[in-house]
Amino acid sequence: MSRSAIGLGLALALLFASAAAAQDDDAARASRWTDLRQTLFGDRQVQNGDGKIALEAPDRALAAALVPVTITVQNPKDVKALYLVIDDNPAPVAAHVTYGPAGDPRSLKLRVRINQYTNMHAVEETTQGELYEISRFIKASGGCSAPAGSYDAAALADIGQMKLRQIGDAATDSFEAQILIRHPNFNGMQMDQVTRLYTPARFLKTIAISRDGETVLQLESDISLATDPAITFAIKGQKKGKLAITAKDSENAVFEHTFDLDQQGS
Repeated sequence: MSRSAIGLGLALALLFASAAAAQDDDAARASRWTDLRQTLFGDRQVQNGDGKIALEAPDRALAAALVPVTITVQNPKDVKALYLVIDDNPAPVAAHVTYGPAGDPRSLKLRVRINQYTNMHAVEETTQGELYEISRFIKASGGCSAPAGSYDAAALADIGQMKLRQIGDAATDSFEAQILIRHPNFNGMQMDQVTRLYTPARFLKTIAISRDGETVLQLESDISLATDPAITFAIKGQKKGKLAITAKDSENAVFEHTFDLDQQGS
């Protein structure tokens, strides 16, 4: 047999092996989502969300510990809550966001960690109790174990500090805001590069946002949010009043801040 024939045979064998492995991976990922869907929603029907909900994220993340994600919905008035699920993360539910009367669910932006190549799902829950999902495949790995700094007192001195950015035209019927919270969001999988010991887990669990006492949203999370969470969301009405933020972490520490909304922006 000629060398070219042998080379062709090897190439075809590798191609078929790769295709078979891809099919196995696809089957495993489909099974994983089936299990997660059952755990999260029980026997409730989860419908295809094409045309109702969109999920944006890089196909291949530049930094697996800091992956930007955007969820948008077509009919925000119908939306009660949103879920972001990173299927193969150790704690898959990166965010469960429930909206209040002052919240506008049209767009939500987060930064997350991704542990390995995975499917990611966004699920919309409507005010009528219907569920719609959309998914995409993300190539990223190592985000959950990426070093995130030290656990010492100096590193945690400014934990809980917050900043607010107001985005958009004050004359519209809603506007976007971004809240930044200083927090290491340690997940227990990161090694301190000085001590070579694993850093104890400490992460934000809930973030509640209200404007003049009226709920905008409540976010529940786990270890998948990135260090120093940045959350961009929309608020109904004009840029006025007081925006109150209350965040609670896994050590039961509570961080609070109130911002004056400025119609000129900030």
